[in-house]
Order: sequence, then structure tokens, then C-alpha cells
Amino acid sequence: MPKPGTIPNNREETMIETGDFIRRDRNRHPPAFTPGYKTSVLRSPRCALVSLEQGIGERSGPVFPRSGLDPLDNDLIRNFSHGGEAIGERIVVHGRVLDETGRPVPNTLIEVWQANAGGRYRHKNDSYLAPLDDNFGGTGRCMTDPEGRYFFRTIRPGPYPWRNHGSDWRPAHIHFSLFGEAFVQRLISQFYFEGDPLIPLCPIVNTLPDKAAIEALVARLDMGQQMPFDALAFRFDIVLRGRRQTFFENKREGL
Repeated sequence: MPKPGTIPNNREETMIETGDFIRRDRNRHPPAFTPGYKTSVLRSPRCALVSLEQGIGERSGPVFPRSGLDPLDNDLIRNFSHGGEAIGERIVVHGRVLDETGRPVPNTLIEVWQANAGGRYRHKNDSYLAPLDDNFGGTGRCMTDPEGRYFFRTIRPGPYPWRNHGSDWRPAHIHFSLFGEAFVQRLISQFYFEGDPLIPLCPIVNTLPDKAAIEALVARLDMGQQMPFDALAFRFDIVLRGRRQTFFENKREGL
């Protein structure tokens, strides 16, 4: 366990000392208007963002009991089975959810969704020519334990093309969200995989001005946690707030 006043640098084995107050680095967040990411031209706000004080509705909400999860919720290889298992490179993703001082965040509901091994989502609006997998739904969920640990089993998603300046390609990625104490406290992001050559070519990734923020969105190969003769393992730690914060897509204003 890390000692109080330190925070793991989850891309290295070293520890980073922190002070009593950790100032948010707003330069890690991308500008809302990024012409290289074509849809941001229409989506970006035209007026300055306004910060609102939280009321009771934002500070309270449902409690997610561990008993509400199905035993297969964190097994995307089998949780949509129609008589078989999902096709593709089998992997395990694990890590910890930590606060800005390195303390674990327990009992956090994590939801994940992703494309299949061919790069296609099970969604009516996905028209990519890759076939669907009858035994892969592409969604799952899990909860962190008392030490902030989580894991789920899945297949490595495939890259896919998208209509951005003709045809760009998205790197393999898995979307995830975390719920706090209320629905409005939901944080959403996505992570990539170590060594993927499409990461530096992705217009969405390149909206991030801080290279360290990009590195913080990359899951690292973890051979120590592999499932022998079954699945490779990747580690991805999620840091809430602070200088080592994981970038969240719905929190760009840094509030």
C-alpha cells in the first residue's frame, strides 16, 4: 500500500510525492474546438463554460450493492453467450481506482463497452462491414474491492475506420465509466493498448496537448497476471483528480 502523501505513477514503478493541496493542471485537457477532430467543430461550445454549485441532487443518489452484479457481468467472453464464447484474442484487464493521494477508492461501479475483435459494435448505427459475433455483446461491469482493485475478462477489440477527413482509424480501445455516489457523478473515458501504432495517428487522441495525459490512457502489458494458456493481462490504473489524473471525456472543464 502506498504511504499517505504519495501517489503511484501508474506508468512506472516510482512514487511521486504530493503536497497538502494538489492543483489541477488544466493544460492536460484538450481545447473543445479541435479542427483535426472534425465533429468538435459542431460540438464545441460557443460561450464560456459556467461552474454551478452542487446541490443535494448532485451529492446523493443510489448505492450500488455488490449483490446486484451477476457473476458473469465482468466476463465479456461469456456474458452474451448463445451457446459458445466470444471470438478473438482473450485478455484480462485489471488495475486499481485511486484518489489523488494514492488511496484506494472502494465500491466503485465500473462499466465497460467495446467493439468486437473485428472492430464492430453491437449497435444499430454501426454499419462497419466487419461481422458481428453472435456470442459477444461488448458490455460488462464490475466493482472495486476494498483495495480499489477491479478486473474483467474480454477479447481485445479491433480497430475500425471512421469518417473523419475521409477515413481515419481508431486504435483498439475500451470505453469505461465510473459512478460515484450519484448518477451525475459519472465519469467517462477510454483506454488504449501498449504498442498500438494507431495511437499517435488518432485525431481524437491528438486533441490531448499533454503527452503524459496520453500515456495515462494506455493499458500496459502485465505478464505477471496472465492466465497461462488462456489470456494475456493488461493493467490500467484509474486516478481521480490531481496531477496524475486519468483524462475523462465528460470532465474537460476540470471541475
